[in-house]
Amino acid sequence: MAGAGSRVFISHLAGVAVFDPNADQVGRVRDVVVSLRIGGRPPRVLGLVVEVVGRRRIFLPMTRITSLESGQVLTTGVINMRRFEQRPSETLVLAELLDRRVVRTRTQEEVTVLDVAMVQTRVREWEISKVFVQVGRPSRLRKAKGETLTLDWHDVTGFSLAEEDQGAANLLATFDQLRPADLANVMHHLSAKRRAEVAAALDDERLADVLEELPEDDQVEIIGKLKDERAADVLEAMDPDDAADLLSELPGEEAERLLQLMEPDEAAPVRRLLTYEENTAGGLMTTEPIVLEPDATVAEALALVRIADNKPALAAQVFVCRAPSETPTGKYLGTVHFQRLLREPPYTLVGSLVDDDLDPLPPDTPLSLITSYLATYNMVAAPVVDESDHLLGAVTVDDVLDHLLPDDWRDAALHTPDDDGTYGGAHVDGTYGGRDHERQATGGR
Repeated sequence: MAGAGSRVFISHLAGVAVFDPNADQVGRVRDVVVSLRIGGRPPRVLGLVVEVVGRRRIFLPMTRITSLESGQVLTTGVINMRRFEQRPSETLVLAELLDRRVVRTRTQEEVTVLDVAMVQTRVREWEISKVFVQVGRPSRLRKAKGETLTLDWHDVTGFSLAEEDQGAANLLATFDQLRPADLANVMHHLSAKRRAEVAAALDDERLADVLEELPEDDQVEIIGKLKDERAADVLEAMDPDDAADLLSELPGEEAERLLQLMEPDEAAPVRRLLTYEENTAGGLMTTEPIVLEPDATVAEALALVRIADNKPALAAQVFVCRAPSETPTGKYLGTVHFQRLLREPPYTLVGSLVDDDLDPLPPDTPLSLITSYLATYNMVAAPVVDESDHLLGAVTVDDVLDHLLPDDWRDAALHTPDDDGTYGGAHVDGTYGGRDHERQATGGR
């Protein structure tokens, strides 16, 4: 553990790996839990919120931490894997203090919180000691618009007040490198008010990617708090199948209003998807697979496969069709798999390489038959065609999994212990710290 007086800025802990005494990684830090105190006393740091396997968030008391040095957190061997539940008396530093507008007591001017630092006291407790602030409002990219200062905790006021418009610039800067699924997990654990602030601060493309990873309830909540014009822009940035899934959860009039605001060519595939039953090939498919005409070359096919925005399941093959190449296409001819493309000269025409042995799926194919098709033929995507052999789209394995798992799978804890009764080497004793005095030391947790 860092010695007494050692200062740690909390934004630097975001995403830091947590290890047990055997050097096995337990998880990563997602936030810090503090307890605000009366009388201007600095908040006491209770522990860390750590994300473990399956995106479960657990509470790690400060009494269980042996080191906060060298860009990692070391713990004792006993960790409670019970899901973290925030209590009314607790505050999350990254989620709730960053971007807050507070008052500098000496000048009575409003400042914005960019970061806070904690320090270990002589009695080996941790408390918030410093507040890093900016005079003037920071931009979304955290570029300075005014003077930055590091103040003592007692030099600012306003942390206990409800925040009307907190913003989210510095919270987003802290988690800027997260994948969409991980940022979605962060947002899911925020309050509804804070979640709306973060959504408002994200650009359309980033918000679209995050919405695709959120549970349906969160999606509906967020899209409902956006202005209609922006909601339509975000829906346009989403994959058509995900946009259709979200719109299907909205009241009919609201969904139609948003469709009317979307660009016609963006709304058209979404409208088509909404006409199919949910658990069928038509309802599950994406309308944007990689499609080439038969006179395209292997070099052209590989160039499309390399586009970073293509999901791995869609980039595993190209579908060869007669013109037009936008869905619904001309006559579907067959599939060319990525491995075959790698084995052929770049000037080879894809029309000479098509695999037409497997029948495509009609749009009314039920989910059970889709899963059997993918499993039987070891496919990660299957073409969907209409009765005239026009390619309508493709069903990918990730979309099938979304519908096979329970409705609340994004919320569910998927963490299971190893054969030796440990979680990645961290022993579970079924208690909060295992001893009553440690339970008291962490505020009763």
